[in-house]
This record gives sequence, C-alpha cells and structure tokens, in this order.
Amino acid sequence: MPGGRLLLQTAAVSRIASRNMFTAFKPDTSKPNFLRVGLTFGSTVFLWALLFKQHSTDVAEYKKRNGLE
Repeated sequence: MPGGRLLLQTAAVSRIASRNMFTAFKPDTSKPNFLRVGLTFGSTVFLWALLFKQHSTDVAEYKKRNGLE
C-alpha cells in the first residue's frame, strides 16, 4: 500500500513541521513593539487612503459614463 505509506509519512512530517500553539513565555504587554505597531497602523492608513481614492475615482467614472456631470 504505497498510498497508505505516503499518508503516514505526510502526517509525520506535518507533526514535525507544525508549530506548537503553547509557548514557554507570554509576551510582555507593558513594553509594546513600537516598530510592529507603527507598521501595522501605517499600513492600515495606507490601505484606507487607497480605498477612498479608488472609490472617488469609481464615482467620477460612473457619473461621467451616465451623463450625471
């Protein structure tokens, strides 16, 4: 049964390669990682700005195509 062996090997590899969800220590919340926080908020602001820009472009195109301007 080569198929069964392949499944057993895949299960063994996935067990070795998977990450344990429990860690030895909890992250210290009193000292936030400001680089990560800044990158997160910065990318969020950037994506929202792109969303608003695309929306205004789409609305202008809609008005132009339907003769509303």
